Amino acid sequence: MTDDNDATQEGLDAAEEEIDEEPAEGAGPAADQDDVEPAEQTADAEAADAEADAEETEEDAGPALDDDVMSDEEADLLIPVEDYLGAGVHIGTQQKTQDMERFIHRVRTDGLYVLDVSKTDQRIRTAADFLSNYSPEQILVTSSRQYGRFPAEKFAEAVGARARTGRFIPGTLTNPKYDGYIEPDVLVVTDPIGDAQAVKEAITVGIPVIAMCDSNNQVSNVDLVVPTNNKGRKALSVVYWLLANEVLDRRGAEPSYSLEDFESGV
Repeated sequence: MTDDNDATQEGLDAAEEEIDEEPAEGAGPAADQDDVEPAEQTADAEAADAEADAEETEEDAGPALDDDVMSDEEADLLIPVEDYLGAGVHIGTQQKTQDMERFIHRVRTDGLYVLDVSKTDQRIRTAADFLSNYSPEQILVTSSRQYGRFPAEKFAEAVGARARTGRFIPGTLTNPKYDGYIEPDVLVVTDPIGDAQAVKEAITVGIPVIAMCDSNNQVSNVDLVVPTNNKGRKALSVVYWLLANEVLDRRGAEPSYSLEDFESGV
């Protein structure tokens, strides 16, 4: 892995207060060079990908413009709260984990959990602070989810990062003999469930993980959570667009991308 200890330390210091308390588990030694993902694990990963794709749905489940989406109505947001609502960033699933409870504002009458958009907004800023301390090419972003692929790739283009979308090939971060092997310093994932293989390999090689997390996600292997609807096309476009602009702003660059640039035609 590229040795960038100073940048890594600065990145960790910049977001020390916002990094989630539960550290990544088992950041052990790197995998053996001849390590090939066992067929059973690969099958499990493919099954998880299929399940994630089956769950893909537009974010406008039920009434979208419900303005009770945050605890602090006076929050200074990056965009108007109506824009977060219109994209469905606040709409969670009908399941919640204990890990994500602190990011949930309430539950709707239809059983969907509502994420606190003020916390989403704040975590986008924190993630940008963190990423701005890394060399652009040492940032890797992944998305197995269909609706996350285009905005993830656009984010990579905007900030100069690398992207691996679609199925994450086992060994990408752990097997130097694989032609697609890379050594990033930080990983951004669209969904810890769909991107489980990428998260697993990041833990193995010991790099931090930033993740877009919905109400049903476990975050024990995530270093920095960005709470958001991570299944909706519009929601992911908004979050990746804001994150890209904030990273560019912290580098002193003028953001030149509009939200429309991050919205795929799917």
